[in-house]
Amino acid sequence: MKQIAIRTDFITLGQFLKLSDCISTGGQAKFFVVDTKIEVNGQAENRRGRKLVPQDVVTVEGFGQFEVVSS
Repeated sequence: MKQIAIRTDFITLGQFLKLSDCISTGGQAKFFVVDTKIEVNGQAENRRGRKLVPQDVVTVEGFGQFEVVSS
C-alpha cells in the first residue's frame, strides 16, 4: 500500500487522484470517478469532492491501494 502525505487537515478525492498520479490533471477527475471503480475505506465512492483525512484508505481499480497520511 502506497502512502500519500498531505499537509492539510483533508484533501478532496479529485486532488488526491492527481497527487497519487492516477490522473494527470484535475480536470480529468470528473470523468475518472464516473468511469473507474474507487473505494474509500471499503465503500464505493464517486464524488470527486469527497474529503479524505489521514488514515483513510483509497482503492483505485487499476492503480492499487493508497493510504492518506499527514506529513
